[in-house]
Amino acid sequence: MSFDPLSDLLRFLQGSPSPWHAAQEIGNRLAEQDFTPLDEEEKWELEGGVPYFVQRGGSICAFIAPKEAPKRGTILASHTDSPSLKLKPHPIFIEENLAFLKVEPYGSPILRTWLNRDLAIAGRLFIDGKEGVEEEFVFLEEMPVMIPSLAIHLDREVNDKPSAIDKERHLCPLLGIDTKGKTADHLLESLFGRAASSILGADLYLTPLDPPRLLGLDGALIGSYRVDNLVSAHAALLALLATEKRPKDHLQMAVFYNHEEIGSGSDEGASSPFFHDLLKRIALNCKMNEEDFLRMKKRSQIISIDMTHAYHPGYKKHYDKENSPETGKGVVIKYSANQRYATNGLTGATIAKLCEEKKIPVQSFSPESNIPCGSTIGPISAVATGIETVDIGLAQFSMHAARELVAAKDHLDLCKLLKALLES
Repeated sequence: MSFDPLSDLLRFLQGSPSPWHAAQEIGNRLAEQDFTPLDEEEKWELEGGVPYFVQRGGSICAFIAPKEAPKRGTILASHTDSPSLKLKPHPIFIEENLAFLKVEPYGSPILRTWLNRDLAIAGRLFIDGKEGVEEEFVFLEEMPVMIPSLAIHLDREVNDKPSAIDKERHLCPLLGIDTKGKTADHLLESLFGRAASSILGADLYLTPLDPPRLLGLDGALIGSYRVDNLVSAHAALLALLATEKRPKDHLQMAVFYNHEEIGSGSDEGASSPFFHDLLKRIALNCKMNEEDFLRMKKRSQIISIDMTHAYHPGYKKHYDKENSPETGKGVVIKYSANQRYATNGLTGATIAKLCEEKKIPVQSFSPESNIPCGSTIGPISAVATGIETVDIGLAQFSMHAARELVAAKDHLDLCKLLKALLES
């Protein structure tokens, strides 16, 4: 049976309900393809031509060790996190015999899209184990919860002038009823199947349970939570695994960061030394001196891959039509005068030329000038490493909603382009 990238993408989305699950899924796929895991705390002895990967929390970086000291590098960069609702440290409260979960927004989700739908708890627990603190992944898809909204009869203007959502009071999922005589600890034990006292810490999020699937005529669209930015991460992973040309002095890498949606300011985010330190360690293993390392960086390029906004004719005033991409029309090069994207004229032209050579449809995006522009790990990576960076991605609908849309064809085009970049 031939490999189907779109079916594989759906499996990848389904298996990645949290950043840590995504990093684990990527690591498992790399290991299946004979990539060797590295421990940051151990001394490295890299072998030329051998593929490796390093995981730090919800971030992971994979590379193919060059057979000679690398003269340049091509780095595909994406992220593993998505806007969500994160459970607070003391996540359960009981009021009027009803049990609720306490959450706070992670990043900038469209809050109303999280109401009235089945949600599961996913992430990681830290347990008091026999050998100290132990990490345990959880995905409670068999115990869904829901955030009930106010009925239209009690808020008659909800469709015309919706009331503001109180993030502290209105986003609490209903966990259970008839809780008389039960404490929060009792409910916590029922939820996780272990003594509350054994749970020392957690990073837990809500994730929608609607399965990823192909939608519309001929299955032309992909509907899922976490399209932003697991679609990009999946394309980068497939490109690295499919790379056939491995020049002896070319460093081919893919890095998948956590915490992009909250500014990348962590030890595993794009603002951290995580990636640059890995680059230095690879250079040291290749017996490169500082001069050689700096020259290699100057010849290298980071391709920051993240989603952008597809033109929607129902909301014309929010777009600059001439500079807005259409869904299903190919890869997007992203531009911002204020460097909210890292692309400049030269780096954009280089991508456009490669797309022309490989017959890959390409578009460009620039925001409507009255609307503040979002950003990516592109500018952050450029500042953190000093490496030339370009921002590309795919056009999608409903960005930061609990369910998003992207064209299936565009994903195939992105996979093709990223493979060509690694092999160019």
